[in-house]
Amino acid sequence: MQVQWQAGRQDALLRELRRYVAGEAADVRQLLNWLHRQIGAHLALVADTGAVEATSDGFPPGLIAGIRAPLGRVSDGRLAALATRAGPKQVHLEALGPHAPRPVLVAVGDTPLSRDAAALASHTGSVIALVRRAREADRTAHSYQQKARQLRFAVFTALMAGDPALARRMTTGAVPQVLDARQVRIYLLHCAPGDRDRLAQTYQDPAGYHGAGLMVPCPVHPAHLICTIAEDDGTAAADERGAVLRQLVRDQPHYALGISGPHPLGATAAAYAEAGHALAVARNLPGRVADYRGRLPLARLLPRPEATAWAAAFVHPLAFAPKLTSDIVRLAVSVSRSGVARLLGISRNTVGTHIHRAETLLGLDLADVHARAALDLALTVNGPGPVPAAGGAGAVSAPGLDELLNAPPVVAWAADLLRPLGDRRGSDLLATLRAWIAAGTDARATGRALGISRNTVRARLRAAEALLNRDLLTLASGVHDVVHALRITAGPAPRG
Repeated sequence: MQVQWQAGRQDALLRELRRYVAGEAADVRQLLNWLHRQIGAHLALVADTGAVEATSDGFPPGLIAGIRAPLGRVSDGRLAALATRAGPKQVHLEALGPHAPRPVLVAVGDTPLSRDAAALASHTGSVIALVRRAREADRTAHSYQQKARQLRFAVFTALMAGDPALARRMTTGAVPQVLDARQVRIYLLHCAPGDRDRLAQTYQDPAGYHGAGLMVPCPVHPAHLICTIAEDDGTAAADERGAVLRQLVRDQPHYALGISGPHPLGATAAAYAEAGHALAVARNLPGRVADYRGRLPLARLLPRPEATAWAAAFVHPLAFAPKLTSDIVRLAVSVSRSGVARLLGISRNTVGTHIHRAETLLGLDLADVHARAALDLALTVNGPGPVPAAGGAGAVSAPGLDELLNAPPVVAWAADLLRPLGDRRGSDLLATLRAWIAAGTDARATGRALGISRNTVRARLRAAEALLNRDLLTLASGVHDVVHALRITAGPAPRG
């Protein structure tokens, strides 16, 4: 009978453990109440800090204060267990865990614990100790994952700013493989927002990275996972890593994947823009995967050194602003103010203050899409470095933007970009694009101007994205290309 009693209580304890680990038991208190029902004594768990972590219902108030001395001898490792008295009450103390200071299980009753009750209390205490250690390990692992995610994002932000050296300085120990790459390719995965962290953790290596890649949840677009993959170790190896992402798209009907061309590590931002344009196309394809098949970017077709002189003169006023203002403006031409705030970890009001300062210095209204497009082009021509001084000995006089856009290669670029909209259906899309740009990219105002619904406007823009190989509704860089192309083919824009 005694053996059966012990076996029955141990089975019951295992059932309680399963509930506790599965989260069905909310806290230690429920386990202490279960033990109270089994042995009749009242229970308390005193943490290694000396604080009472939990008690069973009806535990005598104030009792712990009266047994601090014997409690300390058990907690500090001098004794593994101790029986004592607190007034008329019999107290049993048992240490939990191997390292001092240790939590202590306190059992209080009118009579000393029987051998069987003491054994069950000891078993229960061991279960509590193991679960506490497991949960502490879970908290530590979660904290590690959060810090690893923050570091990966900081590294990616430095790459987007064109500063691989800063990205390398952020890492500790061995530099991750992706930061030693000469060329990288961006895979931009559209997935369920709740899947991004799971995917990044699934493919994470022990160092917190992803082999020769880097997976970063986009802080601006909640359905985007940005995957930067090194190209230097051979096309086959890079294709193998990309194949994992392609397989995810095949397995998940709501996923899509846009893939950039190869770019130097310092041009990660350009690769990201290409991946975004490719993703816009991928959403409209049966396989939902698209490689970037774009043309040379406009900034590389502008005549030199005239374009360099124009860009330097255009952005020169930012040289008188704090560096943070320039950093914010570089992002704000392509990302919403709330997105910039999330990217930089600052408030939206702070972003607005810096943008207002830049607008004053530049003499621009950055709410105007033509002004944003011109500033984006100037910043791209200038590159990721500091804002240059305008003029200088032997410098070329700065032409106007219209003069630069009249260069034959640029005119050919604009015609080639808009050529897919040349048929009858495309003419409707082109008219919608013109009206949308004229309305400051406001779909509701565009619909009113054209006598169609806002949803129809957005549907036409999605159709135009696939034909133009440009993301128009997520990445501003695609809109800016269209602004310049329309300006070139229809004469100077009314603003900017």
